Amino acid sequence: MTELATMDFHPQPQAGTARPWAFPAPQRSTLDNGLTVLRCHRPGQQVVAVEINLEAPLEAEPAGLDGVATIMARAFSEGTDKLAAEEFAAELERCGATFDAHADHPGVRVSLEVPVSRLPKALGLLADALRAPAFADSEIERLVRNRLDEIPHETANPGRRAAKELSKQLFPATARMSRPRQGTEETVATIDTAAVRAFYDRHVRPATATAVVVGDLTGLDLDALLADTLGAWTGNTAEPRPVPPVTADDTGRVVIVDRPGAVQTQILIGRVGADKHDRVWPAQVLGTYCLGGTLTSRLDRVLREEKGYTYGVRAFAQVLRSESDGTGVAMLAISGSVDTPNTGPALDDLWKVLRTLAAEGLTDAERDVAVQNLVGVAPLKFETAAAVAGTLADQVEQHLPDDFQAEVYQRLAATGTVEATAAVVNAFPTDRLVTVLVGDAAQIEEPVRALGIGEVTVVTG
Repeated sequence: MTELATMDFHPQPQAGTARPWAFPAPQRSTLDNGLTVLRCHRPGQQVVAVEINLEAPLEAEPAGLDGVATIMARAFSEGTDKLAAEEFAAELERCGATFDAHADHPGVRVSLEVPVSRLPKALGLLADALRAPAFADSEIERLVRNRLDEIPHETANPGRRAAKELSKQLFPATARMSRPRQGTEETVATIDTAAVRAFYDRHVRPATATAVVVGDLTGLDLDALLADTLGAWTGNTAEPRPVPPVTADDTGRVVIVDRPGAVQTQILIGRVGADKHDRVWPAQVLGTYCLGGTLTSRLDRVLREEKGYTYGVRAFAQVLRSESDGTGVAMLAISGSVDTPNTGPALDDLWKVLRTLAAEGLTDAERDVAVQNLVGVAPLKFETAAAVAGTLADQVEQHLPDDFQAEVYQRLAATGTVEATAAVVNAFPTDRLVTVLVGDAAQIEEPVRALGIGEVTVVTG
């Protein structure tokens, strides 16, 4: 008689006690050359993230040279006084590092990710790129050509075209925010090595820069390493730069960018509002999430699930410029796309959602789900060193305290339904929204005009 085999099962694992989580707190220091350093030890993060904030904002670009900050940022990885462009790229590859740089309204951001074992070498390369970029004529000319090649593709992209038009509509023509971040064909074509070098000499220096270093720093003498690399970067101190106030016109209106034959209409609705210095920011984040932050938000429930107009509509806030005195602004926007015949009905239902929200408010259930999603996923959102470093660099860029992100999560959890409702209703008033539609004007102009949501203008391009 065969004896049946028996199996011993290990006991089912039990969940441990939940540990409190807070956004990591950095340590601040300053190098002898004036460079501000924020470091954050994250045990187990063997890929270190480094973010450098350079105070070289777009509004500092000389007249007629929109895009020079972008070309300069891209040129940082195109060689130094020690290495040609190909050699610099090869050395980064040997380190297993990624290097990126871009320009935006607040300034230029340079990013580096590298295994901690290769950090000394990679930091040396980063320091050389900032200290002594080659700015070779051939490389600048190539970067300008590449940028000129990108612009027609961006113009053809409905989403990019809508964003360009909304900025043009909201801000006066004299404001840098009204124009494309990376320049136009006319301005980029005039950029040469001398212009890039002049912008660099005027705005790139350690005294006005900040370095953020996040990762597992166990056994690493970071002070000595920074002194040997970024600490060797020199430059003059800078006089405080006057910052012009931001003005915007959010008179309710509709602008149609005509795309004959388009089978879809790209929708971008926006205005400017409070930035993160305003006490209303957490409530605004919470209310905006309830409106259009996820697949279960109000806009998606109506426009996607009930009516089938779209694959998704999102509401969001994006900081454009932030100042410590509270004069900064954020773009408050609703974005999505619908099929051409349903453009009018979709906008009609979108406005009905906004009006209903203003009349009836959010529900406690909506608020609770939003808090759970926004606060509950935070430990996962900041699981990587790069995510933590990027947020810390954003806080520096926006003149916020180092504990801002930690405070935001506490304030989100404490925000009530009434407060969130008031914030999102004030953020998206139905009579103060600029609506940009990229689509076939012949089909959508009359249905949109009949909605009465603002004067309708048609532009080409």
